[in-house]
Amino acid sequence: MTDTQPQPTSQDPIDLFADWMAEAEKTEPNDPNAVCLATATADGRPSARMVLLKGLDPAGADRRGFVFYTNLESRKGGELAANPQAALCFHWKTLTRSVRVEGRVEQVSDAEADAYFASRARGSRIGAWASRQSRPLPGRFALEAAVAETTLRFGLGEIPRPAHWSGFRLVPARIELWRDMPFRLHERRVFHRAATGWEMETLFP
Repeated sequence: MTDTQPQPTSQDPIDLFADWMAEAEKTEPNDPNAVCLATATADGRPSARMVLLKGLDPAGADRRGFVFYTNLESRKGGELAANPQAALCFHWKTLTRSVRVEGRVEQVSDAEADAYFASRARGSRIGAWASRQSRPLPGRFALEAAVAETTLRFGLGEIPRPAHWSGFRLVPARIELWRDMPFRLHERRVFHRAATGWEMETLFP
């Protein structure tokens, strides 16, 4: 068996990712949890944008994947509803490392979405109501007016989570950990989810 063939492994690539993320949190000057999210329409037209990773399931039988939040009526929300497959790409320049994750997506539970929404800054909660994300904006004043109207509507009271705002969990089927090495002979380890766990293979750089 060559080392480019899938091999059983007891390592969990999500644990390895968590270790790298912890290092990135100490070295990256801004948003170490920033990640490029790629989606596609039902007929295969791709798009990509930056989002923030807001959850990583802990180890154990209930571990499922990587969580981010968004307006469900946004472009990415619509694409994920029509084609629930996505990819993530993390890149940490200070560590010269990157991680690619591919898999299916599922919407988080209402309880998860409510808990995260409640943890957001008040201004961000108001913005979730005021912004018609991804739709044409006639002018900045229209957004400012919507924010003012929403602020007035809720006053000093609680701001509930809008029905159009929730989160997605990407359940990984494939995770690649890439590490910069001299002379562009980079290290690439790919983990494939199998029936009994994860299998790993190394790739030519």
